[in-house]
Amino acid sequence: MLGGSFCIALLRNGMIAALMMGVFLLLDRPRFCMRGTILGYLLYGSLLSIGYSIWYWHDLESYIRFSGLSSLFLIGIFCTCMSSERIYLSIYKMSLAFYLLSACVVFGIDISRLWFGSSFWVDLIVRFCMIIAILYFVKQKFRRMFLNNLEFLSRELDLFSVVALVVSVLLASLIVYWPTERRLSGANIMRLLASLFMAGVIQYTIFHLYIHLGKENGYKEENRLLAMNEQLLRCQLTLAEEAEEKADQIRHDTRHHCLLIREYVKRGETGQLLFYLDQYLEDVDSIRVDKFCTNKAVDGILSAYASLAKRQGIRTEIHAAVGENLPVRDIDLIAILANILENAVNGCRSAGVEDANIRMQISQKGHKIVIQCKNTMERASIESKGARLQESRSSGRKQGRLQMKPEKQYQEGIGMASIRKTAQRYHGETDFVVADGMFVTRVLLNLEGGPKAAAQPDSRG
Repeated sequence: MLGGSFCIALLRNGMIAALMMGVFLLLDRPRFCMRGTILGYLLYGSLLSIGYSIWYWHDLESYIRFSGLSSLFLIGIFCTCMSSERIYLSIYKMSLAFYLLSACVVFGIDISRLWFGSSFWVDLIVRFCMIIAILYFVKQKFRRMFLNNLEFLSRELDLFSVVALVVSVLLASLIVYWPTERRLSGANIMRLLASLFMAGVIQYTIFHLYIHLGKENGYKEENRLLAMNEQLLRCQLTLAEEAEEKADQIRHDTRHHCLLIREYVKRGETGQLLFYLDQYLEDVDSIRVDKFCTNKAVDGILSAYASLAKRQGIRTEIHAAVGENLPVRDIDLIAILANILENAVNGCRSAGVEDANIRMQISQKGHKIVIQCKNTMERASIESKGARLQESRSSGRKQGRLQMKPEKQYQEGIGMASIRKTAQRYHGETDFVVADGMFVTRVLLNLEGGPKAAAQPDSRG
């Protein structure tokens, strides 16, 4: 600390708040609208700067000892509350901001002490220039990469990984703010810079490691969905071939049908003719493939699983009202619908009852798609596999969201996790419950704006 008046302290504290909150906000997806978020940041940052400046003016010794570390917690708690991200991701972003602040403090103070006689004006100028450079770099270079990979980071970051990242960053940062006297020497400065550099390298390496892990897991999921898509296409091809064979057989027999009809007409046997025509119409209807909706991807999935359920003696009732050219990838539709129907067929098969059935409804309302599937299930078979049923009170959702009243929550399996993960790409909601002896799956997709991706960072700037 190089001293200075109350106004100098206010300026210095304002720079600290601007850097930490600015870095966090540039890498964040706020909970509230951007305008309100910026006003909140400005108000809180101003109050915090004034409070710390008063602390500096009244008790310099305690301020020097504890101001740096306490600012991390006070700014961190506020920014975390203003963010819509998971707490692990918020902790990482705040530790990164604190690390960058530590670098500014080191360069500002040591450059001033080494070459400019401990001038606080040089310290302020160096900090100001570094803050501008850091914010510019974060906004122009790092922000786009960070937000584009935010989905992978959110998926991979957990408590252990965040602890590893934060510890590696804070170990170097705490050296700067640790309440002790630091003798000015070239060796001490080099040691401090080496610590900051190594912490930055570790952070950069771990950051890219988790992005790589997230992408690798994403590729595995895509491969699994592609394999599922191939299986569905093969099933569709089999259905088409069976229908074509029946159509060829009927065309081949058309001549014989016409001859027989002519004989009935000649003999005047109207009753026999009508009976024969009824049988003929049944044969014609048997080769017709049901179309559930105009969307080819949805219709293909529903047709394939309806045929599979029919072969296993499962009654299906499907109503789909979905248009074409939806802002949703076909592979994501496959991930949701195929997993829902796969779970439904397996549930009916394991129930061991004669009247097993599947009832599915798909409707499109504006920019939202609502999917609901009910299938027969056997409670005893679920409990024997260790599934956990919990009583839960129905709670109201925010206006504009799907109203769900879950009777009992059901533990997620692999299929359910895949449904939930895919629905989240479209700002969606999922619900898996047991009601009236039926397993119920509900999915809400919000298609406005397309898949959730951080590839549009400029819209938040």
